[in-house]
Amino acid sequence: MKRLLPMLSYLILAGSIYSAAQQSNDYDSPKQKAWDMLQTSSVSKRTGDRTNAIRALGLLPDNAAAEKMAEEALHDPKREVRTAAATALGQMHATSAVPQLEKALHDPNVHVVMAAAHSLRELEDNRAAYGVYYDLLTGARTSGNGLIARKVETVKNPKELAKIGFSQGIGYVPFAGIGWDAWRMIRKKDPNPVRAVAATYLAHDPDPATAQALVDATHDKNWIVRGAAIDAIAHRGDRSLLPNVAQCFSDGNAKVRFSAAAAVIYLSDIPPSRDTKQEKDAPKPNGKHR
Repeated sequence: MKRLLPMLSYLILAGSIYSAAQQSNDYDSPKQKAWDMLQTSSVSKRTGDRTNAIRALGLLPDNAAAEKMAEEALHDPKREVRTAAATALGQMHATSAVPQLEKALHDPNVHVVMAAAHSLRELEDNRAAYGVYYDLLTGARTSGNGLIARKVETVKNPKELAKIGFSQGIGYVPFAGIGWDAWRMIRKKDPNPVRAVAATYLAHDPDPATAQALVDATHDKNWIVRGAAIDAIAHRGDRSLLPNVAQCFSDGNAKVRFSAAAAVIYLSDIPPSRDTKQEKDAPKPNGKHR
């Protein structure tokens, strides 16, 4: 019964967003299609779908509906989804979620705890984060009731500790919502992911040629590069690139599709530019995607 409660909350939230869209006659827009993608997958029976959808919400700062979805996902029965939720809340700078993230520090899974600690640190709730890092350093908390105090052997295992460190730290730096599995894929297939890193660093380059380069990168043969390009376009905040990102709804990789959905929502909320030249010079969709 307890496992059904998070799903019920998801469905209620999905219904409220759908009703709001009907009232605004906006349910046929790319933005609503994007919400539909994320909402449908967030209640999927497939853990991977729920994880990817919640993870993509990290691209939506200051979005109450996205924050609510992520907070609900902190109670998902699967630790992968809870980890994605804790991470997304930090990436979207959801300061209102600090109490929920503090509760997540007592999650029965150490990966979720580390994700929550990482996000609390991002949200400058250092006191709560320091408690977890102290647990890691000493293997025990003074009160004796910390998660890591109960799982000393787990965190003393060098391989497990390294995995936790990458999944809740380095893995999120260059590829934002893609995370740890992207880092593993890079190590296996692309030991020098310079193009993906470059796409991330180009997010705020105002040169129009860079905008075109990022659009072109959304059709790259490497899904990690495509995902990094979409992430960069979202952070770039150029609404004129929205049609190009929307084409990635049918990308062959789920992580890229969900990142595209979140990026479309984010770009849709940016007021249209008064500079018509920007719209005129925007790269045109070419229909190519993998």
